[in-house]
Amino acid sequence: MQIARSNNRLLLHDNGKFFELEGAGDEYGFGVGSVLGRLDSLKPGAEVPAPALLQAPFPCPTQIFAVGLNYKNHAAEMDLPLPVTPMVFAKFPSCIADPNTDINIPGETTDWEAELVIVIGRNGRNIAASDSSSYIAGYMVGQDVSERTVQMSSSPAQFSMGKSFENFAPMGPWFTSADEIADPNDLLIQCSLNGQLMQNESTEDMAFHVPEIVAFISSVCELRTGDLIFTGSPAGVGQGQNPKRFLRDGDVLTTSIEKLGTMTNTFRKTR
Repeated sequence: MQIARSNNRLLLHDNGKFFELEGAGDEYGFGVGSVLGRLDSLKPGAEVPAPALLQAPFPCPTQIFAVGLNYKNHAAEMDLPLPVTPMVFAKFPSCIADPNTDINIPGETTDWEAELVIVIGRNGRNIAASDSSSYIAGYMVGQDVSERTVQMSSSPAQFSMGKSFENFAPMGPWFTSADEIADPNDLLIQCSLNGQLMQNESTEDMAFHVPEIVAFISSVCELRTGDLIFTGSPAGVGQGQNPKRFLRDGDVLTTSIEKLGTMTNTFRKTR
């Protein structure tokens, strides 16, 4: 099942077509989070025209976790060792953006990071990796947009601040339920800048796979229904280029994950 959000209502997406979702409303602004506990009961209604604009499927999660340096080839391009345990930071919910929105460039070193996003389906602590699938509702495409100067401006680094500017977490284009994805660590993830392919990797290259990430975070924090986890970015980010290539006014970034969809963001230098 794929559930999109547009004009503050939930819609079923199926092979490019959109349908009303019977029994699903978004009057409280929780998006897909309002129906995670009853996905099996949702039924498609009448077909509707494709919406001109899609909204972020999860506008107000309690928590957004992210994992850094979680792809082997990305760690190599950054000339950094792989972490011994998942390197976890937060993206603050105020940076959530619609999947195809424009994004302001706040500095001279704003970078892209295509990522698989996990959506948590029920509350849990100390979740065993072997049990993680029963806590995962589904997945989305995400961009962990990063302002590198702010991220690395202090000692220790300010990861959460550098990654939480306005619209620095576009996600979507819709939510895909976990039963649609046989193996989240066998998906092609790609990112193109102005039509040039920059990131092209399987999620299999993760240092810590999806079950390990859920187990590690839940060993410290309670994971709650609707929480989001950005799982790291593959090789090909701007900081890893030689010479480095950061985002400029008018750049168009297209992010895709196999079976999950595509989103396109234009970057603007407005201040």
